[in-house]
Amino acid sequence: MTKCTLTKQVLTSCVLSVNKILMKKFIGRKDELYVLDKAYKSEVSEFIPIYGRRRVGKSELIMRFLKKKTGIYFVGKKARADLQIKEFLNESSIILKEPLLEGLSVSGWENALTTIVNKWNNNKKRIIIFDEFQWTVEASPELPSVLQTLWDKHWKNNGKIMLILCGSYIGFMEREVLGKKSPLFGRRTAQILLKPFKFQEAGNFHPEYSLADKARVYFICGGIPWYLNSFSGKCSIDMNIIENLLNPFAPLFQEPDFLLREELRDVNNYYSILMAISAGSAVLSDISAKTGIDSRALNYYLKHLIELGYISKRYPLTSRAPSKRSVRYSLEDPLLRFWFRFIYPNTSYIQYAGGAKTFQERIKPELESFFGYCFERLCREALPYLYFKKGVNASFQIGEYWNSQMQIDVVGIRDDNWIDAGECKWGKVRSIKTIVEALKIRMKNYPNPQNQTIAGHIFTRDPVKAGKAILSDITFHNLEDIYNLYDSEI
Repeated sequence: MTKCTLTKQVLTSCVLSVNKILMKKFIGRKDELYVLDKAYKSEVSEFIPIYGRRRVGKSELIMRFLKKKTGIYFVGKKARADLQIKEFLNESSIILKEPLLEGLSVSGWENALTTIVNKWNNNKKRIIIFDEFQWTVEASPELPSVLQTLWDKHWKNNGKIMLILCGSYIGFMEREVLGKKSPLFGRRTAQILLKPFKFQEAGNFHPEYSLADKARVYFICGGIPWYLNSFSGKCSIDMNIIENLLNPFAPLFQEPDFLLREELRDVNNYYSILMAISAGSAVLSDISAKTGIDSRALNYYLKHLIELGYISKRYPLTSRAPSKRSVRYSLEDPLLRFWFRFIYPNTSYIQYAGGAKTFQERIKPELESFFGYCFERLCREALPYLYFKKGVNASFQIGEYWNSQMQIDVVGIRDDNWIDAGECKWGKVRSIKTIVEALKIRMKNYPNPQNQTIAGHIFTRDPVKAGKAILSDITFHNLEDIYNLYDSEI
């Protein structure tokens, strides 16, 4: 890791470079742009829902697609229906250069949409985009039915409409747009679930960094482009943490708080739950004891956090069905994981001691250990790419295993009578022989009633040297190997 030097000049340089990156960088999303461009050029009307968690880049994707095209882009708000319809018409008047639309009084979304489509005087496909669709529907619950009527009666067969509904609430989009009970069910011509970038794509945001530093950024920011753009490749990881996460004036300092308050009610209980999980309370009873929330109510909160993609359920993976008693909860969102581990508990200290002092005293001593846990998750993420590269055609499950005596960091169970078991080491490897011997013992004790073949893997940050006897039994992967796996698209 590059040494952090705290000077006013360096801080200013970092801030300027961050602002420059925020203005210029758009990376990846080639497949998604291809889907949208193909739909635009088609001879039929198109209806494409786009959904994914906040900050994943949905709006940026749409803006990039709209470049050099004419389209009406409307962002839903927490406002009355009549005010939103008025704003929709005003925006349409500017885009379509139809002054008469501005201030036009119409009743309801059906009349508003019909009016702007009729005023649209060109031969190209008419693009209508509702972003943050959930907020518009909250004020106008009838809107999905209105769109169904317009689609079925007028738009579907005229070949002139491209309708895009975009939303950040995955649960809402799956229920109210894609679900069987939705008026719009079965009408989409394509859909895009926009996911965070994987490791290699995220690494492209900071070509100046070493592979290990690219991984460190990924462990903090995940694959969220807005977060990745906040980090400057001209500054060390330490400096980026201080400037972006320990600076009360920086967006990322308040980002998790903003997201949670934007998306959740009764935010104090959610905070308590996330704090408990980040501190190591993984099972329901421990979380309940730590937060003081009754287990029945706790299940409601946990379910909601899972729907938002902030936490996940984990089971010890074996060939048998998992027991409900063995479930653990963990923070799934990397920034939330980092924030609740290091930022939220130190908020007061940051205010009076400053970011640099807080980092040196309360974060840096634990940081590499935290990255070690994140590295385990990265290795599990990489295993499907390893299968693809090897030409594995069998279906599989990826996870981890634990019991009261042992833990296996990476487990892959395939339907071709094969199991992979892996040990992950982010830090310096002092004795590869000791690690291999420990893994072999765990492999031997892993539940395997069907006597499937078990293969061992060692994942390390840096390349390691091992004797031929060890190499014959275990496959080694270092960070560069993992990074290069992503060249193979699944």
